[in-house]
Amino acid sequence: MTHKSSRIKDLVSGLQGGALDSRYLGYFVCLNRGEFYLAHEVLEDLWLESRGAPESDFYKALIQFTGAFVHLQKNRLGPAAALFRLSKGYLSRFPPLYHQLDVSELIRLHDVWLGLLIQGGGQINPLATHPPPHVYPRDIEVASSGTSR
Repeated sequence: MTHKSSRIKDLVSGLQGGALDSRYLGYFVCLNRGEFYLAHEVLEDLWLESRGAPESDFYKALIQFTGAFVHLQKNRLGPAAALFRLSKGYLSRFPPLYHQLDVSELIRLHDVWLGLLIQGGGQINPLATHPPPHVYPRDIEVASSGTSR
């Protein structure tokens, strides 16, 4: 566990997903609230523990996905596009459904956001005109998010 672990533990306490780590579920809670940096931190805690494991690159891709939105929030369009591309590259190595997440749908979202950046000629921030996506693992109730799927 990292130095942020107690803060993250407090944040994700109460999340239940059976076999899925509460930090993984907490990532989606934060992502869907638009708390992209916090989502990054929550999952980074799990990623650091998983280094060397098969899912490490999966977590890295999710971290990069939210990192792209952090850059969009700061109007750094070039770095956002770069992180969308990196994240998509890692995700493309995983099956269409992984850790109960529809990876193929998440890859499609990467394409949508990259397309919006390209459409704007790298000068128009798509967050100014489009709401950020909501992403949920399949068949998992994330109690703190107020929604389930």
